[in-house]
Amino acid sequence: MGTNGKNMVLEMKDIDKSFPGVHALDHCSFDLFEGEVHALIGENGAGKSTLVKIMTGIHSDYTGEYTLFGKPVHFNSIKEAQENGISIVHQELNMMNDLTVAQNIFIGRESKGFFCNDKEINAKTEKLIKDFEIGVRATDLIKNLTVGKCQMVEIARAMSYEATKVLILDEPTAALSEAEAEDLFEKMEQLRSHGVSIIFISHRLEEIKRVADRVTVMRDGKYIDTLNAKTCDVQDIVRLMVGREVIEAPKAKSNVDPGAPVVLEAKNLTAPKVKNVSFVLHQGEILGFAGLVGAGRTETMRLLYGADPMESGEVLVKGKPILVHHSKDAIANGIGYLSEDRKRYGLVLGLPITDNTVLASYDNPELHNSIFVNEKKCGAVAEEYVNKLKTKTPSVSQLVRNLSGGNQQKVVIAKWLLRDCDVLIFDEPTRGIDIGARAEIYSLMDSLVKEGKSIIMVSSDMTEVLKMSDRIVVMCEGRKTGELDIAEATQDKIMTLATKYTD
Repeated sequence: MGTNGKNMVLEMKDIDKSFPGVHALDHCSFDLFEGEVHALIGENGAGKSTLVKIMTGIHSDYTGEYTLFGKPVHFNSIKEAQENGISIVHQELNMMNDLTVAQNIFIGRESKGFFCNDKEINAKTEKLIKDFEIGVRATDLIKNLTVGKCQMVEIARAMSYEATKVLILDEPTAALSEAEAEDLFEKMEQLRSHGVSIIFISHRLEEIKRVADRVTVMRDGKYIDTLNAKTCDVQDIVRLMVGREVIEAPKAKSNVDPGAPVVLEAKNLTAPKVKNVSFVLHQGEILGFAGLVGAGRTETMRLLYGADPMESGEVLVKGKPILVHHSKDAIANGIGYLSEDRKRYGLVLGLPITDNTVLASYDNPELHNSIFVNEKKCGAVAEEYVNKLKTKTPSVSQLVRNLSGGNQQKVVIAKWLLRDCDVLIFDEPTRGIDIGARAEIYSLMDSLVKEGKSIIMVSSDMTEVLKMSDRIVVMCEGRKTGELDIAEATQDKIMTLATKYTD
């Protein structure tokens, strides 16, 4: 029993784990009490994921002591961990879109026999839905649900294992609206009141202070410290995470020359989820796009990039109208797009850094020997951008899937810099990226605009919008509802425009 009078549920001591060329965990420790929310934080690459994978049986080759409910354990599979009371909800939801809520919850655990008993699993699912007040039906298709509802279904699935007493939530609010995040926090409180212990992994420090009891900080595969989440200072957490002080203050004024030329203009862009949106982007400017989930910001960017068809409207680059029927049209006119889902749309995870860096530049004659790709030249170019962007990797032959989120984002940026794009669209540039890597991305964006590049930044993080933008376009329900210079912008003004619903 701990000093807080509660029973210890999980304890890990001196956990050590290595991969080829990487010491992922260096004698790391962690513990968890009954009914506790214990936050686990650290920069990407700190070792959080590796520690959790050991907890859940994904990695079984390690040294150290692991006890659960007072008994030594060593799991060899996720199934074994689940049967012993540990379930996880991953940051990237693991759902099958064309199956129902019930089928997703009980997939692989249907009643024995030749046919699946839909009636039985629907009944069990309806009980879970009622218990967790999710607001969906067992027969609803996953593809018709919001991200927030899918998150709740994932939690219901985790808790459908009767043995579950430890729930791991990995970046659970990364893709949620503020209202959806509030719903999640209520469910967490409900679970802990029933004795469930929660490991909460997040980069959002204010959330951690709100929902967690304790917070453990990791850095470079090592245990650094455990703090009282309610009484510790956010800057103290940051210093422990990154080993230095990181200051994030709003931008006081625009850094753009008032006479800077317009490099891109959008006139009356219209599509099913975009209604007559117009704006201009100046050379050397960061133009922020703010709004609530469903405001149409990403849809607007996809029109600019040619990823989705435009019903009407016009795009001008340096004063000249261009036709954007396909992404190759945008690329040919110097527009690069860093998608909010970099793993799905920005990278080929199974390829190395070199291939991902040159992905948009295979038509560059400098990368060819006659009809063949010059692999030596491609490798040298990739190495150049790894050094320029300070990408942390053993080599350019490293598979991109093995990089942290911040370093993956740097590879996407390198891809568009090699292509020499003058306009870069950053859609949720720091989603799922830790505070240290986030500061590096911000510094890189500032460097790019100082070099004459222009950036459109879509972000759901109000602090990020106010910190980085020179001007801010606000959208609501597919419409542009306002535009603010950074000198006059406040959270209240942005939120007022973001909720300016029109008929």
